[in-house]
Amino acid sequence: MPPPDETAGPATPAAADSDDGRPRGLLPARGFRRTGAEVRCRGWRIDMVKASFESPDGTVFTRDVVRHPGAVAVVPVTDRSTVLLVRQYRGTLDGDLLELPAGTRDVDGEPPEVTAGRELSEEVGVRAGALRLLAAVANTPGFSDQITLLYLATGLQPVPTGRQGPEESHMEVVELPLQDAVGMVMRGELLDAETMLGLMLAREVLGSP
Repeated sequence: MPPPDETAGPATPAAADSDDGRPRGLLPARGFRRTGAEVRCRGWRIDMVKASFESPDGTVFTRDVVRHPGAVAVVPVTDRSTVLLVRQYRGTLDGDLLELPAGTRDVDGEPPEVTAGRELSEEVGVRAGALRLLAAVANTPGFSDQITLLYLATGLQPVPTGRQGPEESHMEVVELPLQDAVGMVMRGELLDAETMLGLMLAREVLGSP
């Protein structure tokens, strides 16, 4: 799939990163330090690791950690002030979720904005004229190092989809007014955290239609 139009300007660069390359919002550890890690299980996209740490008072402890390559999620907003969501089966919960188009950063060396544009095209069948980085999100920091980058996509143009796998092949695109989708967040009708945050940030950036 083609990348977003260069004429629209690049996606906001590493606004998710601080000067030392760490995610912005990740504070110094205040005396804690990681001392080692042992891979217990290698999966298709994730690894399970037994990580060792030392606390400020010298206590040594271990934690099970899921290593994840990171992900992107996109808030695609049309010129009609509607948002394109996907209804997708999630086997972990054994049910459907209404959520943003998203995907794992599983292509080595691929810039995240390119991944975001590719996932948007593959899942929803639209190309973004412009991408704007909204936020970096630590999804489940209690056990995983996954960081998801949230993008706002505008200037949408139709392209062929390229869905992969059984879940995506049965995916349904749902178009809603952005304000209605935000209303669903406020009424507790959406469950996916990235989707809730992305919709609220997009409404804040774009203003009320």
